[in-house]
Amino acid sequence: MKALIILGAIVGFVMGAAFGLAGNSPWPNALWHACAAALGAAVLTRWWSRVWMQSLRDSLDQHHRPQPANAKPAPKT
Repeated sequence: MKALIILGAIVGFVMGAAFGLAGNSPWPNALWHACAAALGAAVLTRWWSRVWMQSLRDSLDQHHRPQPANAKPAPKT
């Protein structure tokens, strides 16, 4: 998960710097926007990775859950 957060922060920093410089902002402003974007992207990536990992665990639990002996398989449509 740390690698995803770092990747999100790098992507956020690059996007913040690119948009700051594309908007003809001075360097200090562009750097400030890039740092803020890196923080925001890291927080969003942390949230998204937790949701993703929980969904993956739920899917694996559901897949490996033993079926009752008298259960009928779901009809295929």
